[in-house]
Amino acid sequence: MDDTVLPITLDSLDIQQLLEALPHRYPFLLVDKIIRMKGDESCVGIKNVTINEPHFQGHFPGRPVMPGILLIEGMAQTAGALCVHSKGLARPKLVYFMTIDKAKFRKPVVPGDVVEYHLAKTAHRRNMWWYKGEAKVDGVLVAEALISAMLVMD
Repeated sequence: MDDTVLPITLDSLDIQQLLEALPHRYPFLLVDKIIRMKGDESCVGIKNVTINEPHFQGHFPGRPVMPGILLIEGMAQTAGALCVHSKGLARPKLVYFMTIDKAKFRKPVVPGDVVEYHLAKTAHRRNMWWYKGEAKVDGVLVAEALISAMLVMD
């Protein structure tokens, strides 16, 4: 048995690669790029929050705050892109967001923030994946959840 330790290779996805991996489009694509991908085990997705996003018109006038559920959706999209990329799959026909558990919102996210979606796989079976997700701004935890998604390829 060879005891050689192979280096871990880390991939990344730019916006063009994300558009190839995910069916989501503006205004509902909630991740701008993915950095530090490790197979389908873990990754960090980046979302640059800007004032021109449509949800800020009503959430809330005079005090714009990114809706918490959009942070959770961003985590799910990051996990979906990780699954598709790691398996070398074509863009799925659909990505179903199956469950949200233990969601907590800790601090508001506002225009100008850069959100990091940290995802770590907890389980995988057939076309289903389960992840623990954390959203951070400047290293501070702003939201977290356990999520699962299903990829539909045909």
